[in-house]
Amino acid sequence: MKVLILSTGTGEGHNSAARAMKEQFDKNQIPCVMEDALNFASDRAARYGRKVYIWSTVKAKRVFAGAYRAGRVISSSRHKSPVYYANALYAEKLFHYIEENGFDTFLMPHLFPAEAVTYMMKKYPLKASSYFIATDYTCIPFTEETEMDRFFIPHEDLIPEFVKRGIPKEKLVPLGIPVSDRFRELPAREQCRKRLGIEQDKKCILVMTGSMGYGHVESMADKLVQQTGEGTDLYIMGGTNEKLKRNLREKYGAVDRVKVLDFTNEAHIYMAAANVLFTKPGGLTSTEAAAAGVPLVHTHPIPGCEERNVAFFTERGMSVSHKREDEVVRRGLELLEDAELQTQMRECQKRYGKPDAAGDIYEYIVSRGRDKNSL
Repeated sequence: MKVLILSTGTGEGHNSAARAMKEQFDKNQIPCVMEDALNFASDRAARYGRKVYIWSTVKAKRVFAGAYRAGRVISSSRHKSPVYYANALYAEKLFHYIEENGFDTFLMPHLFPAEAVTYMMKKYPLKASSYFIATDYTCIPFTEETEMDRFFIPHEDLIPEFVKRGIPKEKLVPLGIPVSDRFRELPAREQCRKRLGIEQDKKCILVMTGSMGYGHVESMADKLVQQTGEGTDLYIMGGTNEKLKRNLREKYGAVDRVKVLDFTNEAHIYMAAANVLFTKPGGLTSTEAAAAGVPLVHTHPIPGCEERNVAFFTERGMSVSHKREDEVVRRGLELLEDAELQTQMRECQKRYGKPDAAGDIYEYIVSRGRDKNSL
């Protein structure tokens, strides 16, 4: 078995899922390579695709929401979309790369490469297994026009939705969204705080904005600072959004209990150190938080799939949220002060979360590969 994991950089969540899977293959010494699918497209097309995604989700959410709704209307398992044909443009280059390197298993936590592989497998003779990983708690538009051997989805409760969108039930495997082992194997809170220099006797609120610094962070930070006292520290992860971080540092430079952080690979340590996490409802971050067992507050979602992530989590007691920012803050601070509510939420996260998804998906793929080879 030689595995190719195809993702792309339109948001860090897809890449996080990809790396979580590569972690499993690497530790079991199975050859595995992770590539950005858009690297097989022309440089111009790749740059354009990433820029459009970032602009639509950060600067023009109404545009993204309209496109998402339109996608759900026109999406069909019988008719291919412009998204399919756009990704088909680099399928030939992808095929030659696969043929030259001898990959026989493809794993895709992103729609774009799944579209390309669907086209490629139709056009070129290739014996290989293909797997799609859904990284949100919904069936995103155009998933059903991809043709995979299996679709790994976040939870069995979502099977009816995926079937309704046109994906065969027998291809759906509800093993969860893969997260890195480090979110399941966390040190104690005291150790994490010591490592990060966070005072043990203070309450700690962590605010995560996603890798690109999404959300109405400045106004939320104002409310959190105003409604908490000296006994509560506020840590804000600004991702790669330099303007956001600069604005926050200028505003709170003299407030010792507000810390604005750059992009970090220690998000799991900060989660374990925090009493409460406020975060945009990306599928990966939400799943990582549940795996870490951190009390979770979902902030304003990007229209579309993130709204469905919020619904999945709040309906099962895995997070709290609200459409109004002031109510989000109120519920989050209530959670911060209520130890019993925190315990109940952690229990719901254990009940409905699937922290072992990466290992379970790995075992499924390897077992299926052995079965195919024995025929």
